[in-house]
Amino acid sequence: MLHPTSLPSNYGIGDFGDEAYEFVDFLVSAKQTYWQVLPLGQTGFGDSPYQCFSAFAGNIYLISPAKLVADGFLSADDLADPPVFPEGKVDFSAMIDYKLPLLRRAFENFRQTEDEELAELFRLFCQFNAFWLEDYALFRAIKLSQDQKSWQEWDEPLKLRDPDALRRASRELDEEIFAQKFYQFVFFKQWDALKTYANEQGLLIVGDVPIFVALDSSDVWCSPSQFKLNEDGSPRKVAGVPPDYFSKTGQLWGNPIYNWENMRRDGYGWWISRVRFTLKLVDIVRVDHFRGFAASWEVPGGDETAENGEWVDVPGMELFRTLRLALGELPFWAEDLGVITPDVVELRDSFGFPGMRILQFGFGGDTKNIDLPHNYIKNCVAFTGTHDNDTTVGWFNSVAGKGSGRDAEQIAKERDFCLKYLNTDGAEIHWDFVRGVWASVADTAIAPMQDLLGLGNPARMNLPATTSGNWSWQCKTGDFSEEIAERLRELTEIYGR
Repeated sequence: MLHPTSLPSNYGIGDFGDEAYEFVDFLVSAKQTYWQVLPLGQTGFGDSPYQCFSAFAGNIYLISPAKLVADGFLSADDLADPPVFPEGKVDFSAMIDYKLPLLRRAFENFRQTEDEELAELFRLFCQFNAFWLEDYALFRAIKLSQDQKSWQEWDEPLKLRDPDALRRASRELDEEIFAQKFYQFVFFKQWDALKTYANEQGLLIVGDVPIFVALDSSDVWCSPSQFKLNEDGSPRKVAGVPPDYFSKTGQLWGNPIYNWENMRRDGYGWWISRVRFTLKLVDIVRVDHFRGFAASWEVPGGDETAENGEWVDVPGMELFRTLRLALGELPFWAEDLGVITPDVVELRDSFGFPGMRILQFGFGGDTKNIDLPHNYIKNCVAFTGTHDNDTTVGWFNSVAGKGSGRDAEQIAKERDFCLKYLNTDGAEIHWDFVRGVWASVADTAIAPMQDLLGLGNPARMNLPATTSGNWSWQCKTGDFSEEIAERLRELTEIYGR
């Protein structure tokens, strides 16, 4: 598991350039089957891939400047003097300040192209993706003209999509709308080339569909009837999870809740379009917060914590039947973590979706803990940890009161159990974890790249219930070493993966 933003790069953030192809080669050398990524959507405030401006649009910061040169959209001189970016960590503000002018220059050059074949490819892209691209490009253009304010803060005619106001905005912002379409064209051109390269070598891409979309997104702005909103567009109910391992007051995500009755009336058309589109981008989909398809934790729109929410039933069985009827068998992995009730298990098993097992969660209970490898079933995906966990080394070296929610006694008890269970002295605990899940009966085993590198918690990707300092970890040049590939290849061969 490695999100593209975490690839090494000279341009401030991982992208679809040569380093991405080198990572594919690394995985192939290690005889791996899957490259798992996080959502590829366009991030906004907070830089979270789980809070995107669209369920369809791609993250333009992943566009490779070097590939823009190779395709003739930029000259080599345009990249001659990049800023010095921090190593091993994405500085989102500095990166955006550098990349957006490059993308704009590429757009200006594209506008002047006399390449008829390229112009036709762009026209076909816009035509094929018009069902989401037209609204998204207008949304982003208006947002830029409004100093990036949320659509909730726009003047009422635009906020509530008055037809005359939309027509006027489309005329006045025509150039920016064109630019936004071009950026998406380049994103999907580069991603398609990378995915094709991976697939041709037998490597499949595991994508990620967040169950909810961001309030400040083109999806909610364009389809308010699909969500539980007030007449002024504000959310009547928002999503989250109740108090749990990660947070004593729960997690208040703030995403608007779907209006499932309205979705049912139109045959779940939005979901069919979303999943069909996603399955063109990736080979397998990890369905985030799967339990939310059985019941979701709905919190009153004005609350500041998730404590006062309630579980509300969701027609997940009907939704997945409809999706399967429209799209065929669904290559889904169910992220079935959290409060798992019998209805969630029934929903997951009715469609044969594999659930998840997290080894890091295995040492907090007794020997019946389902996250311990001897309790795994074949139809599951076993992880050393996820993007929401400590790294394995960080977890093992936890200190009470210093970033850990566990007290000293809990830490000592779990560490002792871990050492006995894995029969190790802990010197290379990250490789012990990898061996633990690789040796299990789970059909699929996944490790975050941080665990292969043996990195501590500064390399953690995300700390749930926090809003800053996340998503910024980045590999360094040389991290995809033959030594690591060889060790991973050996374990893969030993355990018949």
